[in-house]
Amino acid sequence: MSKIICSAAIRGAHKIVDMAEEKYEELLKKHGPEHEVAFPNTAYYLPIIYSMLGIPVKQLGDMKEVFQECRKLLPPPVSEHNWLPYLAPALDAGMATFFAEEMFEAMRYIEEPDFYTKTEDPPEGKIWLGAADDIIFRKRGVEFVDGTAPGFAAILGSPKDPETAARIAQELQEKNLYIFMHDQTDGVYLPEQLLKQKVQIGWSTRLVPFGPTYTSAIFAIGFACRVALAFGGIQPGDYKGNLIYNKDRTFAFVMAFGPVSDEWYANAAGAINWGFPTISDWDIPQVLPTGICTYEHVVSNVSHDEIVQKSIEVRGLKVTVSKIDIPTSYGPAFEGERVRKDDLYLECGGGRTLGVELLVSKDMDEVQDGLVTVEGPEMDEVEEGAKLPLAILVEVAGRQMQSDFEPILERQFHHLINYAQGIMHIGQRNIMWLRVGKAAIEKGFKFEHIGRILHGKLHQDFGAILDKVQVKIYTVEDKVKEVLELAKQVYAARDERLGSMTDETEEIFYSCTLCQSFAPTHVCVITPERVGMCGAYNWLDGKASYEINPTGPNQPIEKGELIDEQLGQWTGVNDYVKQASRGKVERVSAYSLMVDPMTACGCFECIATTLPMCNGIMLVNRDYLGMTPSGMKFSTLAGMVGGGQVTPGFLGVSKHYICSRKFMKGDGGLKRVVWMPKMLKEELRDRLEKRAEEEGVPNLLDIIADEEVGTTEDEVLKFLQEKGHPALEMESLM
Repeated sequence: MSKIICSAAIRGAHKIVDMAEEKYEELLKKHGPEHEVAFPNTAYYLPIIYSMLGIPVKQLGDMKEVFQECRKLLPPPVSEHNWLPYLAPALDAGMATFFAEEMFEAMRYIEEPDFYTKTEDPPEGKIWLGAADDIIFRKRGVEFVDGTAPGFAAILGSPKDPETAARIAQELQEKNLYIFMHDQTDGVYLPEQLLKQKVQIGWSTRLVPFGPTYTSAIFAIGFACRVALAFGGIQPGDYKGNLIYNKDRTFAFVMAFGPVSDEWYANAAGAINWGFPTISDWDIPQVLPTGICTYEHVVSNVSHDEIVQKSIEVRGLKVTVSKIDIPTSYGPAFEGERVRKDDLYLECGGGRTLGVELLVSKDMDEVQDGLVTVEGPEMDEVEEGAKLPLAILVEVAGRQMQSDFEPILERQFHHLINYAQGIMHIGQRNIMWLRVGKAAIEKGFKFEHIGRILHGKLHQDFGAILDKVQVKIYTVEDKVKEVLELAKQVYAARDERLGSMTDETEEIFYSCTLCQSFAPTHVCVITPERVGMCGAYNWLDGKASYEINPTGPNQPIEKGELIDEQLGQWTGVNDYVKQASRGKVERVSAYSLMVDPMTACGCFECIATTLPMCNGIMLVNRDYLGMTPSGMKFSTLAGMVGGGQVTPGFLGVSKHYICSRKFMKGDGGLKRVVWMPKMLKEELRDRLEKRAEEEGVPNLLDIIADEEVGTTEDEVLKFLQEKGHPALEMESLM
């Protein structure tokens, strides 16, 4: 811990204990040791002393023992000749500070009984409330237990201008925090600044002016101690239990404005004992290593624009969003809703236009929580029937966030957006498809509301790992292309993470039932060598998703006994699929489209089907809009594959799986592929050429037909015969 801070805290503690003890000796002579001492209408005596030491201070004479404890706790002042480990002595000095200040404030009630109003809200002409009585405490303290109020900001001093003061106070209120106000900066008091801005102060608005001096900070700490005693079941004198309870349950912090005095340092050191860090706008030394507090202990030189967010980050307070503010109804009941052609107002992606969605993690200072920007035409600025390009870029930050979690959070876009009434979302990555109904537009739904949905729901569902979420939405093609290029790099890096893992090396596979809202009988089985057909989830993603949400859509599957190595069938997988499909699907093959092919919903990147005359398999990707040699376009083929049905000879696959060693292993593998669109061939060329080498057919890609060769089976067969494609010599598919 910083020597400068510790030295100042210890100096400040000595000053405060001396001041309080001097006052004690004065009052002892004046009133005698039996004079009653209390905060009016409160239990737990002087709550900090009672909770830490178990000493009930009822009379002036009871303070003598506490002052003795203060002197034991106070370390010698730090000097050139007195080097010592800094942290523990500074924390002891901070504790002595609070004991002394609590006795000082109790003596103030004896000397000036009307100094504080003793009311819930300040009356006209008086603003300092003092210690909360038991009526206020019972009413407000329970909010710290049930989560209505996650904690408080104990503010020392004030910004100089009223506008800034009011903005910071409002920002803290919006986080559901209580704001406890103490002391002044250059004669400026925060409650007075708020009143100038017509801001109502008092317990009723959670803007509580405790007292005009730094010693009133004990009312804030004492309130936290009383919560632990009254609602946490912590016993008096159980200092460890009280401190841990507040560190884990009360998300409080000190916010200091202006020059920091020795006395303020002493109070900050005291607060650290409870796990409450200090965040200051002043240029003071920092204590960044973690230890007593959840994260940093002292963070300084923070601008007024950032101080609230920084305080929340440092304390580890998670943002809660109780309501998604959009003009349409919102909930799981609307997840499976379709937007039909007659109801359609606007669509994006899905092969009609460019569409992409991406979630990436950033450093904390790169993300502004709650920021939603839309660049390009909004929904209400286009005509009915419009088709717009769309990129949704979500940037998140969090102390517990890992890059492995990115695709899991990204895949949530599918159902989170679908929860909005009149909105249909299909697919993911760069094959996403969004349709917006006329009724949603009439109610005022916009792209901006998609951002609000993603911000709110990601906080709600993943608050344990996320601290900040910002959303950028683009509906102009050049910006969409920029995001698309970034996305392709991110997707490629994710796909490469699997490395040398194989289906044989792992005994656990993972399910994905995220799309059961559209296809109730669909169950995707993800293996190390068979990425989910949507292309968004690989085996590592499934594992990470299960770690984040053990009851979510990605469940571990013990593969069990091997049934057929070529087809890729295992007893455990079949048992799970039968259960998860509600008995509709009894068996699946991981490596075949002919025998027990896996079901699909509609999110597949590509479709595989047979060309019987060619004794081979054709592949077509979602972006290819032309005719295929099967006599059907992608949209028609999708009707044969989707909906959770099992149709031998038709299969939804991901692009990554096409390049897997397990691709169609039960049907002859990659050498069985006889046709694919040129765009797909070029996109996968590097990986497919490597696989062709491994299969012993290095020129395979050149002898696979594409639309330039032909789009009928006769044209394809003629080409295959000319080139000597290996599929013609293989065992019959049918």
